[in-house]
Amino acid sequence: MFFRDRRDAGRQLAARLGHLQGTDVVVLGLPRGGVPVAAEVARALGAPLDVCLVRKLGVPFQPELGMGAIGEGGVRVINDDVVRAARVTPAELARVEAQERDLLESRARRYRGEREPVGTEGRTVLVVDDGVATGSTARAACRIARARGAARIVLAVPVAPHDWTARLGGDADELVSPHAPWGFHAIGQFYADFAQTGDDEVVACLEEAVTRTRDARRTGPDHSAPEDTDVEVEVRAGATVLHGRLTVPEGATGVVLFAHGSGSSRHSPRNQFVALGLNRAGLGTLLFDLLTEEEGADRANVFDTGLLARRLADTTRWLDGRPETRGLAVGYFGASTGAAAALWAAAEPGSRIAAVVSRGGRPDLAGPRLPAVTAPTLLIVGGHDELVLDLNRAAQARLRCPSRLAVVPGATHLFEEPGALEKVTELARDWFTDHMAPVSGATR
Repeated sequence: MFFRDRRDAGRQLAARLGHLQGTDVVVLGLPRGGVPVAAEVARALGAPLDVCLVRKLGVPFQPELGMGAIGEGGVRVINDDVVRAARVTPAELARVEAQERDLLESRARRYRGEREPVGTEGRTVLVVDDGVATGSTARAACRIARARGAARIVLAVPVAPHDWTARLGGDADELVSPHAPWGFHAIGQFYADFAQTGDDEVVACLEEAVTRTRDARRTGPDHSAPEDTDVEVEVRAGATVLHGRLTVPEGATGVVLFAHGSGSSRHSPRNQFVALGLNRAGLGTLLFDLLTEEEGADRANVFDTGLLARRLADTTRWLDGRPETRGLAVGYFGASTGAAAALWAAAEPGSRIAAVVSRGGRPDLAGPRLPAVTAPTLLIVGGHDELVLDLNRAAQARLRCPSRLAVVPGATHLFEEPGALEKVTELARDWFTDHMAPVSGATR
């Protein structure tokens, strides 16, 4: 898993497209999922944004399987291999194409309203989607851009199969993707949140881009307006440099540090899922590695609660020095052995941690430190994780702070059951929002 959501994917993709900064480029997003990705790219490049309207032609009895695509200007791309293998008749193909053509024209009116398409004649056209699978939609988009007079076409996606350049190299002048893994089965497997993009979100992205472009022409760039923060960071924890990702929504009321456990890392899909839910609730998050790659190879370090707690405390002090998070209340979210580190660090004199949440944690590893914890603590355990549930019950009995043990029915240790991780996110969100408030300029 590489991306939290499409916005995150767009920011990561934009980092690979810096060579287009300052050029005469227009960004075309493929509706619907490609538009939020393209919106972030257009914002980073300071370029205009529009949609490249393309409709996949799905096999009649298996619509998710693309047998081709159509686009504006009468562009039509057919995958003859799929048509033959699926035994689609010319009449069936024509019927699907007619239905999709009606939808395409309806979408054009819905997305642009009375606006004319952004001009592409003689310009560099950057075609963006949320990923490439079969490539038929991307090929159609590139051909549409070519038919509209593009001088150069760049096809950019956050993720694609390892052989995508061989399959699509003839349709664009340049192909860009930060990730081209071998184990590619579906685009959604690389996103923590791959929820369907609605028409309203597409319209909002386009209208925001139009407003930004108009304001930039009128007044020039405005660097004073506050914006969300979502950046890769290097954390100084003593003499060690740890890598992480800091996300702080505009107007955040607090920030939650994630303490991973059992050799996990900032790329943990479960913690990324929870972090995204906290961000949507207006809370900042820092997903970071408590151990370097070399340290993580030694299993003794994974269970060195004192070491992990020191790293967490050092990171908390580092975070307090950043302008985006200075003055914000701090909470800890710990998983597995990371939960013990979170409680250990929260028990330090003067820590001033506002709240702690443990997911499938091992609070017992915090041992004698538990009675010293003052932060309100929520222990979340799966109902079928019987051994860990017993350990959490015993640990809660030693806590003197406000605490709650929340059992997610039917869930096992990794909360992989349908709806289990959503319940964890809901519980954590409510606990943090109930117990965290700005520090009002105090120094931790």
